[in-house]
Amino acid sequence: MNVHVERRERLDGQEVAAVLAMVEAATEADGVRPLNEHAMLHLRHGGDGQASAVLLYADGALAGYAHVDPADPVEGPGGELVIHPAFRRLGYGRRLLLAVLEQTGGRLRLWAHGGHPAAAALAASAGLAKVRALWQMRRSLLTAVPGFELPEGVRLRAFDPETDGESWVALNARAFAHHPEQGAWTLEDLKRRERESWFDPAGFFLAVRGERLVGFHWTKVHEAQGHGHESIGEVYVVGVDPAEQGGGLGRSLTLAGLEYLRSRGLAQVMLYVDESNTAAVRLYEALGFTRWDTDVMYRR
Repeated sequence: MNVHVERRERLDGQEVAAVLAMVEAATEADGVRPLNEHAMLHLRHGGDGQASAVLLYADGALAGYAHVDPADPVEGPGGELVIHPAFRRLGYGRRLLLAVLEQTGGRLRLWAHGGHPAAAALAASAGLAKVRALWQMRRSLLTAVPGFELPEGVRLRAFDPETDGESWVALNARAFAHHPEQGAWTLEDLKRRERESWFDPAGFFLAVRGERLVGFHWTKVHEAQGHGHESIGEVYVVGVDPAEQGGGLGRSLTLAGLEYLRSRGLAQVMLYVDESNTAAVRLYEALGFTRWDTDVMYRR
């Protein structure tokens, strides 16, 4: 079988459609989407000149895809990959991974969603080890959400896409200054999500002291896809200005968002949190969340 790898800065419409079809086939087979939201947005928009795509073809058919983000000055480049279910157990995953490692000089941070044993085995075969874990936690919304009080002088209001973009990006950078992905969001990253069908400013809560943004809780609703699936809410991002941390604002923002999602008639809510962020894990456990699934990062 003729197997070859091609690298792209941008994908054309046919390539995007082929990769999206492969992602859906892998999601159906594995029960978890192989690419995160950032990679999916980049893919659907065909690329932005920042990240790159690596395509693996077998006898002219698309068998694999890798998304490679540009190098972080400290952490190095990040990536995710997927092999079409019809082309698995043929060594193509290793072939694609080695091609990406060669492209990145071996400094790749590889995300694997769902913590599948096959992903762990592939990573180990290329000399990569687990360095980070991201928990997906869930909570029922059929039970009541505890009440909360905001710190003195702080009020909540909804995000205004016309006026709040730049201020929110600055707050997000302050709140996640030490986070390798979230803290680097740009105004274009925000606007790209505003154009998504799920975006709802009514569920994007801002905490304001005077006119200054000091915290936020951006919620998200994943609409049901297909028969037998239910819509689910998400604690998408909660951020607090470092100057306001320690006063309970993060907990209050979280509860405000949970109450909003519950008012939408949703039965369940999910969130992602770093396994190593023990303070956040304890907070979410105290609010009734339990671990549902795990995403794992591998690197040399």
